[in-house]
Amino acid sequence: MEVVTVDIGGTHARFAVAQVAEGRILSIGEPVTQKVAEHSSLQLAWQAFGETLGRPMPRAAAIAIASPIHGELIKLTNNPWIIRPALVPERLGVDAWTLVNDFEAVGHSVAQLGPDAFLHLCGPDVPLPEHGSITVCGPGTGLGVAQVFRHRAGYDIIPTEGGHMDFAPLDSIEDAIVQRLRTSYIRVSAERIVAGPGIVAVYETLAEIEGKAVHRLDDKQLWALALEGKDELAMAALDRFCLSLGAVAGDLALAHGPSAVVIAGGLGLRLKDRLLQSGFGQRFVAKGRFQGLMSSIPVKLITHPQPGLYGAAAAFAQEHAR
Repeated sequence: MEVVTVDIGGTHARFAVAQVAEGRILSIGEPVTQKVAEHSSLQLAWQAFGETLGRPMPRAAAIAIASPIHGELIKLTNNPWIIRPALVPERLGVDAWTLVNDFEAVGHSVAQLGPDAFLHLCGPDVPLPEHGSITVCGPGTGLGVAQVFRHRAGYDIIPTEGGHMDFAPLDSIEDAIVQRLRTSYIRVSAERIVAGPGIVAVYETLAEIEGKAVHRLDDKQLWALALEGKDELAMAALDRFCLSLGAVAGDLALAHGPSAVVIAGGLGLRLKDRLLQSGFGQRFVAKGRFQGLMSSIPVKLITHPQPGLYGAAAAFAQEHAR
């Protein structure tokens, strides 16, 4: 069966056509990426993808969105689009459809992809467990979090909003970052720091600590400077970002009680080399009396280039195989 699979984030919407059967993905086509800002609705972005396809659209949709899935009207967290689930068949012209949270989709990818789709980061270098809970988290426009629970009958995905838990500073630099953010937000969540836009506050705080002029750069500019190694302060902000991501991933592991952790998200793959070289692993295990437990948890990075698209199609395959 053919299905149009869609992954809608805060900045981009990605589309592809997948073949699914018996609860699994058989294949997935070349993705087409659109900027959310260039379309006023999912329906118009859907039509634009159809024009690139050059043939009639499949009458099935697998849609992952960066928002909790509940209610008659869904407002995406970091995206101006509004989705009314009851109108999806009419607006998109489909007979079968699945709508899931974006990290619920990534959870399906984690559950269905093979060992070669993961890079070992820290902890025991063993495959993901066949049974038990796996925490999935990762930075993009926001901080996505989900759980994969594997059992004898297969697996279940538990979407969460763990990225909006309070951020817990662990040293004086993180205290200063939180203090800076509190001038704009009464409550500082993990997502305010450990997500793409969070590097701005980290960079500006480090500039103040160093007594340097604070250059007003947006997060895209700072990520480019940091990843290309063109600005020492931006690179320091990136190192600090990796430390904080390790700490937050460890907090989530404690909350979920998992047997493994997988890092994903729009920035996850871009940070591959940096995470291996940073203090991410040390911060992940630094949980006081539970350091021994944390050291026993394998932590992986998902390396599939489109886990949201793949996972949305996998979620459709699972739902419509029943």
